[in-house]
Amino acid sequence: MDGTTQAAIIDALEEMVAEVAPELHGRRMYGGQMLEREAGVAATAVGGYFGYKPHVSFEFSHGARLSDPDGMLEGGGKARRHLKLRSVADIEAKGCAGFLAQAVALG
Repeated sequence: MDGTTQAAIIDALEEMVAEVAPELHGRRMYGGQMLEREAGVAATAVGGYFGYKPHVSFEFSHGARLSDPDGMLEGGGKARRHLKLRSVADIEAKGCAGFLAQAVALG
């Protein structure tokens, strides 16, 4: 993935987060952006997004608790799940807004 595509995906994610969950606070961490309910409090993290060479990963701290009837979320750990985004269109196609809304609603 080239840098232009990655930047476009991240910009689109930031816009989506601002629309769906404007109450979240972003914090640069681990080479990406963490999304927290309380600024600077890692225990309140909902997830985050991180750029890698082949994709942008949109991650959910408690993703294993999210409803995912279409099997879009990846990962097999105890709690975290993620979506691999390779284009801006993947944000809608993979239901990022719905997963984010669920993650925020978990409280």
